Amino acid sequence: MYYREPLIFSEILIANLNKEEGRIFIQTHNFPDPDAVAAAFGLKELLDSQGIHTEIIYDGELQRHALIQMIAHLNIPIHHWKHYELIESDRIIIVDGCKGNANVEDLIGREIAVIDHHMSLTTDDVEMTDIRPEYGSSSTMICEYFRERGVTPSRQAASALHIGLARDTDLFTRGMTEMDLAALSFLYPLSDKGLVNNILRNNIQLTDLDYYRKLLSNLEVSKGLAFCYLPEGCPQNLMGILGDFILSLQEIHFVCLFAMNSDKISLSFRNNWKDKDASSIMKKFSTGIGRGGGHKDMAGGILDDGVQPDPDAWFESLKDLIN
Repeated sequence: MYYREPLIFSEILIANLNKEEGRIFIQTHNFPDPDAVAAAFGLKELLDSQGIHTEIIYDGELQRHALIQMIAHLNIPIHHWKHYELIESDRIIIVDGCKGNANVEDLIGREIAVIDHHMSLTTDDVEMTDIRPEYGSSSTMICEYFRERGVTPSRQAASALHIGLARDTDLFTRGMTEMDLAALSFLYPLSDKGLVNNILRNNIQLTDLDYYRKLLSNLEVSKGLAFCYLPEGCPQNLMGILGDFILSLQEIHFVCLFAMNSDKISLSFRNNWKDKDASSIMKKFSTGIGRGGGHKDMAGGILDDGVQPDPDAWFESLKDLIN
């Protein structure tokens, strides 16, 4: 019974989209990562194959050179939402994020669907939702849609989904399930392995090394918990990469990174303790001072305007929540 409803979702989505005329946009979370872009691209191609035209949009910016290279090499048609004049009648499908989350801009238009692999409690007013927190990536979900519809993704879409799956599971080491393995088996013979491997290997650049230096200079550790505040800021997608780097240390099992970005404080958590949940800890920590969410292995958030930096207090609070 578990698999029955997800298998129907792609049919429900397509049937609903065909009910009315008008523009349809696929929105990623803000400052999109490879999984968000890949899932949006895959969904666009699938819907195109069903005669449903869509455009991919995002808020924030494309920060990582590897992601920009992925978009360029695979000809992914993604634009900042300001590229379009959005109107209230536009329909929006949110992919790899959820309406009401801290990292999803509330754009003009009507959010009609959410497709995500992060836990969420903010979808009550969204007509169609497919949320599978047990999946390692949103790219995995889109792969299943292709299989459900009997459609073979193009080499470009398969390559993007391959990259998205690999990146969000930290090269198949984080949150990997049999569903993700099935998606990899489906994508592997279809994708451009040379391009995929090149994008995955070349994930950092020389300019990132200064952030590594600052992180290592200011890192605090307590009983398997690593904490760092970067007052000079850090690109949001790089925060996750830095967190994964620190988590690779044998003595570290939970990483909490904070950075001042554009007068707002961004949060990124990483976890490999079996009995801890990064999303739950993020929500407890940010209650009353911000918003955040994610899933067991990783979570992100943002503190409210006006919250003043207090790294010592943050670290003590996190110790109480985690240890």
